[in-house]
Formats: sequence, structure tokens, C-alpha cells
Amino acid sequence: MAETTTSRPVRILVAKVGLDGHDRGAKVIAAALRDAGMEVIYTGLRQTPEMVVQTALQEDVDAIGVSILSGAHNTVFPRILELMNEKGMNDVLLTGGGIIPDEDAQSLNQLGVARLFPPGTSTEDIATYIKTWVAENRSF
Repeated sequence: MAETTTSRPVRILVAKVGLDGHDRGAKVIAAALRDAGMEVIYTGLRQTPEMVVQTALQEDVDAIGVSILSGAHNTVFPRILELMNEKGMNDVLLTGGGIIPDEDAQSLNQLGVARLFPPGTSTEDIATYIKTWVAENRSF
């Protein structure tokens, strides 16, 4: 996937949903995306899907990245996607990462969740994927 440039920095919301209190990975990703030239909004811990989508709307983001380690991915991602669809956010990338079995990731992809990144994925690969997706799917 070749990286494409955009006329302004990509704006991404990085979120931790639910009771999962481990945010080191989310903070590492947020810093790496910032270092890659993106504007990053980090919501902090214990967000609800409703809070994530509302913040994404208020901040006019191009992408939402959810870090999830709690095992609630099959509940969290579909709910965020449902709320995004209700709000007409059809051109906003929903991606994420964490401890998500391959089979579950494939099911979530079929629902409309974009690529999900397992632990150990290079931050450069994540940044390139997000920038390329935004350049190909958003107009600004």
C-alpha cells in the first residue's frame, strides 16, 4: 500500500473502551502516530462506545483507533460501528488493535471494521495504513 499525502494532517482519535485499565499500548501508538505527523486525540481510559463516537464527531476525526485487551472486542467494535452508521460517519476509518484472535478479527472485518493490528505490529505499518486509507477515502 503506497502512502499518499493529504492537504492537512490526519486527525485520529485513540480510545480505550470499557474497564480495561491497561493503556500503555494506546499511549505508545498515540505517540507514534503523532511522530508520524498525525493530529492525535487520546480519550484516556474507561470510555463508552457512545463517548468515543461523540468525541470523534466533535473533533471531526478521520479515523478512530480502539485499543482493546479486555476480550470485549466482539461487543465494542460492533457498537461503535453501529453508532458511527447512525451518525453518518461512513467515511471515518474504524481500526484498532490489541488481543483479538484472528477468527474474531476476520468477523469484525466482515462487519465493516477495518484492519486490526495484533501486538508486535510495527508502528510504521499502522501509521502507513491509516494515512493511506484516509487519503483514499476522505476528501479534504
